[in-house]
Amino acid sequence: MGKMDFESLFKESAKIHGHLCPGQVLGVRMSMLGLKKIGIKDPRGDDKKNLIVFVEIDRCATDAVQSVTGCSLGKRTLKFMDYGKMAATFVNLKTSRAVRIVAREDSRDKAKEYFPEIADKYEAQLEAYKIMTDKELFDVMEVSINIKKENLSGKPSGRVKCDKCNEYVQVADPILRERRGVKKGEKILCRPCASGGYYNVKKL
Repeated sequence: MGKMDFESLFKESAKIHGHLCPGQVLGVRMSMLGLKKIGIKDPRGDDKKNLIVFVEIDRCATDAVQSVTGCSLGKRTLKFMDYGKMAATFVNLKTSRAVRIVAREDSRDKAKEYFPEIADKYEAQLEAYKIMTDKELFDVMEVSINIKKENLSGKPSGRVKCDKCNEYVQVADPILRERRGVKKGEKILCRPCASGGYYNVKKL
């Protein structure tokens, strides 16, 4: 992690997230372990083009992962998989090595054993997660990831117009426009028009 130590990473993560909580500590520890396992030493510098991270939960830990790794949705280096699991997969694009790290559920109870004098369980977890071993906190597995061309960082190479709403969809490759545009008959539709989106347009 270069010159940044534990406390520096925690403070930076808390600054971005707004406060320091047990999830933030887990996210920082998870990121440091993941980067170490795949051989990424400088995620914000020399190695930034070699790293992609998949996060599986939209909670506090994800902000910590972004803070430590420098990956983000805008850079297309942070991928959100809505699984609801406290887990993340770290991928070294240069070596193709990838590890998935999952927070252990029993670490919550072990945290109480470290600080029995702290009545508030979240405060006890926050302090315990800083000093517990990686094996106590996480399960680690080597995985293989098939990174699709359209999921890599870089500028989109084309746009496709939806034949229904007339809005444009960015695509990584015009040849692969069906990835984000759904072909129905002779028409290309965006995903919301093809199968419904998260919003409904109100008539004014």
